[in-house]
Amino acid sequence: MASSDDFRRIAMSLEGTREAPHFDRSAFKVARIYATLAADGLTANVKLAPEEQAFKSMMAPQAFAPVPNAWGRQGWTTILLESIDVPELRDTLETAWRHAAKASRAR
Repeated sequence: MASSDDFRRIAMSLEGTREAPHFDRSAFKVARIYATLAADGLTANVKLAPEEQAFKSMMAPQAFAPVPNAWGRQGWTTILLESIDVPELRDTLETAWRHAAKASRAR
């Protein structure tokens, strides 16, 4: 079971990551936002490729779900932290971070 502390620790360990407020959430970004953490610490959203989102949601529907609306169709995925282990959380955050880091280098 992962916690909001695990989420923050892993995200901040990824090169170039900064934390900043984003509406009622904390955003984690490297050039662009790749993850957000809910104020209550129970859920997080990460930006995955749509096919990664579909795979994770199929394999672990208790932990992963597309964000409702157009954001979800773009790959934004909600994670229920208590339903995911720390290694899976690390893998998911690293995947989202790689997408954002690659986009920042392309600029």
